[in-house]
Order: sequence, then C-alpha cells, then structure tokens
Amino acid sequence: MSQLNERIKTFYDDSSQLWIERWGEHMHHGHYGSDGKIKKDRLKAQEDMIRELLGWANINTVKNVLDLGCGVGGSSRFFARTFGAEAKGVTLSPVQASIAKSYNNQQNLQDKVNIIVQDMMSLEGSPQYDLVWSMESAEHIADKSALMQLCFDSLTPGGTLIMATWCVRDEDSGYSKKEKSILNHISKHYHLPEMLSINELQSIAINAGFKNVKSADWSPAVTPFWGAVIKSAFSVRSLIGLFRSGWGTIKGAWAMKYMQQGFRMGLIKFGVFQGHK
Repeated sequence: MSQLNERIKTFYDDSSQLWIERWGEHMHHGHYGSDGKIKKDRLKAQEDMIRELLGWANINTVKNVLDLGCGVGGSSRFFARTFGAEAKGVTLSPVQASIAKSYNNQQNLQDKVNIIVQDMMSLEGSPQYDLVWSMESAEHIADKSALMQLCFDSLTPGGTLIMATWCVRDEDSGYSKKEKSILNHISKHYHLPEMLSINELQSIAINAGFKNVKSADWSPAVTPFWGAVIKSAFSVRSLIGLFRSGWGTIKGAWAMKYMQQGFRMGLIKFGVFQGHK
C-alpha cells in the first residue's frame, strides 16, 4: 500500500466511528438549496445531495452501481432502498467496511449491498455497472486520468458517471500566499494529492471517452455544511470522542476551519460531474 493510501486508511479508520455517531451513515456534504439558504436537518441535507445529483443527471432508475470511495456505504444503501439496485462499494478502511456491514444487516440489505476493502485504483474496469458513483473520494486519487478511465471502463454502454469532488478554482491569476497556506493545510490534514479545477477534471473526463460531459460548481449549495459540522464538533460528547479518536482526527477537525475559509474565499469548489458511455 502506498504511503498516501496508508495515511488515508488510518485517517478513516480512526475518525469514522466518531463521524457516524454525530452525523450518521452519509459521510459527505449536504445540499441546502441551490443558494445554500434552505435550513435542513443534516440527514435530509445529505440525502438531498444524492437526490439532487440523480435529478441533475436525469437518473430515474439504477440496477447496478459501483460506489467508489463508499465510506460506510450510505449512498450504496440509498440506491438499494430507492431502486432495488445491486451495489458494490469500495473503501480503503476496514473499520468503515465493518460499520457498513452492520448497517447493511440492520436494514436487511446484506444481499443487495457489498462493501469491500480495496484500493479503488486496483479494480479491473469491467463493464458491468449502469452507474459509477464517486462521492467526495476523487480528491484522494493522485492520478485523475487513470481514475476517469477506470470509471469509463466500468460502465456498460449507455451507463452514467456521477462524481462530486473537492476542487480548486482555476489558477489563471495564481494563488496568494494565504491561499497557498490554506491549500497546504487542507492537503496535509485530509491527505490529498494536488487538487484540480473543475475545468481540468471536465477535460480529463472527455479525454477518457465520456460523452455529453457536464460539470457545475455547487459550492453555494454546500456552504452551510462546514459550519454545521464545526458546531456539532463542540458538544461535550463530540469533544470526548474527538480526543479518543487520536491525533490524526484532531488535526482533521482543526482543518475544518481551513475548508470553511476556502469555500468563503472561492478558493475551494464543490465540483460535480456527469458523463455517459
């Protein structure tokens, strides 16, 4: 396992239990309306993110889904419950896979949802899925071209890729010293290789062979998320859990302020993508 993957694995092994205790099975941003001004319960906001992405891509049914970087399988179970889909989720974290198994059993979805522990980039891209879903995991992958090619190769003809990932703004004017510092903190504490802009990722998707590629910046829709996470982190229960989770989780919690700054400054973007095979 690469050093980067080892750091990612350790981070999610250590932090996932605390996250689900405070936020539940969806380990991703919530959607608070296109302008970010709709007040919502956290679970509804997170499930609305899934619904909004499916609606944006005109997806009305799903049969077989590959969930890349699945966390504890929240999206996979959503597809199984909503569409009766067969879902395969991939995570680097054995802890996340164990938690996912418990959720699957609790919801009687163990025959529909299979979560495996594997580096997604070691998968063989065989065309067996009508949907490849990548929710806030692509930012962890260094070789974005290889990732897009894996997504394309995994789809059946007519299949769809839906990806949401952290991006940076276009670097036309360069980054200020402060902006570089913020990016360095985010990359260090969340174990990220270099992030790309939305336009750069769209070009990579086109080069991988995807047709009708569309992208959008949904940053305004997720703006309230980090404030809500930071607020929830300062309960007594969360603070106790935070210190029990270890130094890596503490540093990740500290880095939340940099994510919030990045979004406010327009430096960090919540990029969404769709493409068809």
